[in-house]
Amino acid sequence: MDTHIVILAAGKGTRMKSAWPKVLHRVAGLPMIDYVLATAARLEPKTTTIVIGHASEALRRVLSGHRGVTFVVQEPQLGTGHALQMTEPALRGATGTLVLVYGDVPLLTTETLRGLVDRHVKAGAAATVMTAVLDDPTGYGRIIRSSVSGEGIARIVEERDASSAERAIREINTGIYAFDLDGLFDALRTVAPDNAQGEYYLPDLVAIFRKQHRTVETVVAADTNEIRGINSRQELAAVSRIVRQAKNDALMAAGVTLDDPATAYIDGDVTIGADTTIHPVVTIEGTSAIGSGCEIHTGVRIVNSIVGDRVTIYDHCLIVDARIANDAKVGPFAHLRNEAQVAEGARVGNFVELKKTALGRGSKAAHLAYLGDATIGANVNIGAGTITCNYDGEKKNKTVIEDGAFIGSDSQLIAPVTIGKDAYVGSGATIREDVPPGALAVSAGKQRNLEGWVAERKKKRTALAGPRKA
Repeated sequence: MDTHIVILAAGKGTRMKSAWPKVLHRVAGLPMIDYVLATAARLEPKTTTIVIGHASEALRRVLSGHRGVTFVVQEPQLGTGHALQMTEPALRGATGTLVLVYGDVPLLTTETLRGLVDRHVKAGAAATVMTAVLDDPTGYGRIIRSSVSGEGIARIVEERDASSAERAIREINTGIYAFDLDGLFDALRTVAPDNAQGEYYLPDLVAIFRKQHRTVETVVAADTNEIRGINSRQELAAVSRIVRQAKNDALMAAGVTLDDPATAYIDGDVTIGADTTIHPVVTIEGTSAIGSGCEIHTGVRIVNSIVGDRVTIYDHCLIVDARIANDAKVGPFAHLRNEAQVAEGARVGNFVELKKTALGRGSKAAHLAYLGDATIGANVNIGAGTITCNYDGEKKNKTVIEDGAFIGSDSQLIAPVTIGKDAYVGSGATIREDVPPGALAVSAGKQRNLEGWVAERKKKRTALAGPRKA
């Protein structure tokens, strides 16, 4: 039987106090709706439809990378029943089971959704409601069971419309449903906005199906964390902690040492090899891959980068879209970005920035350098204060430093320029022309010492100042 997914994501999320759509706020590095989409995709649905409304263009733009997704706009937003009605044209002719979820429940698992669908299909139900039992049900619609059997569901009442006795009920509606598509939209057209909000409530379908003598089933969520919706920044932080802790637990079980798991911020798609140690307050984001036997010190942030084996990254480095090969050392306070590459055994020291630069095997840039748009060979020494002057005011130009070259401190290499193999650049040089292999390049004139210059300068300044006043 075909399965169709509908994700409701049209709400503004006013409690978030944000111009950004609620479902695009990030949970442990990913928009919260990405988790829902990934969970739903593992059901291998025939179709996936996302109902959008507030900031719809932003949602389309961010989610356009998800294949096979259809967007439906709900405008104005008149409740959950109205949101589902908007999907009728997109699902015209579809048969089977429609699974409805919200875009703000990132902890929901595929196993739980699959259990919902299985119960629904086996019961031959018109609707199956996922419920949960909470110690504090405040804010949720309550499940009203049949007074005859005490087991079957009779209806769902929203909290604002509930009596005091109904509010005391701890079984709640999670808002997650499975529906038989046969007759679903006909039933939706009979939902009326007879409630405090004047909206079309999706839970009203329960009572409608019961009146039609169709089966309405329930399934209780075993883990109440899974159905946690996010409606505020506080809830966003709480759910992010749960996701990160699960990731950290999995890493530690696989042989990674986290000195302080509470301050290890590691995204879900990150991979880390065994025997790597992560010190406190480290952030590893995106699709980064860290090898085995590495040591990453305090304050490091790594984004979408690949780090080889036995690499040491010292404190407070920023590494974005870079590749670091085996046995390299980076930092402290280094910045690697824009496809920077550090080869095996190379060393990038404190306050060194690499941008679109390849630093060769065994090469060193130990202090205070900017190396942009450069190709640097093996066993090169880059002195402190070296700058590749890559921008001429109109375009970026390349610097090439061949194997074994030595660049003296405080040098400026005016690109485009090539420093030949085993060449030397003297300290303080400004290099505007290529340096042949094995040559020494200097640009400063011969040193002169002016004896008595300081005393003469002092005498002149005293004369210009004139006599002191009494």
